[in-house]
Amino acid sequence: MPIEVGAPAPDFLLKDQNNQEVRLSDFRGRKAVLLVFYPLAFSRRCHGELTEIQEKLPEYTSDRLQVLTVSVDSVYSHKVWAEQEGFDFPLLADFWPHGGVASAYGVFDPERGYANRGTFLIDREGTVIWSEMNGPGEARDQKAWRSALSTLTA
Repeated sequence: MPIEVGAPAPDFLLKDQNNQEVRLSDFRGRKAVLLVFYPLAFSRRCHGELTEIQEKLPEYTSDRLQVLTVSVDSVYSHKVWAEQEGFDFPLLADFWPHGGVASAYGVFDPERGYANRGTFLIDREGTVIWSEMNGPGEARDQKAWRSALSTLTA
């Protein structure tokens, strides 16, 4: 079960595709975060979702918002995928402990070994203010994300 709206977002420290550490709490007081969990790099549906993020990146990354994407893939897989596809946003590796952050957010599927398609909007104070969860084969509609983003205050 995903963490509920109104709950504090669990903090984490993960590495991005450039092996740089990214800590959720570093955005506290500065930016809201759109946290996007996806099952696996190089899969068709995940590719489509992350390509749409890249195409609409100005809507997801600004002086008041940061998009962070997370999967159980390794930093090295993310590096290759980001370079191959031209992704200019953080792809975070929830590799070890395997799915630990996805588990903290209630979106890890232990039978399959990867995250469901969980999406969380976290305000500048670190509170989850919107969320959704889709199964691995269920596409997300990013219009719902943009609608949620429109509720952010400056």
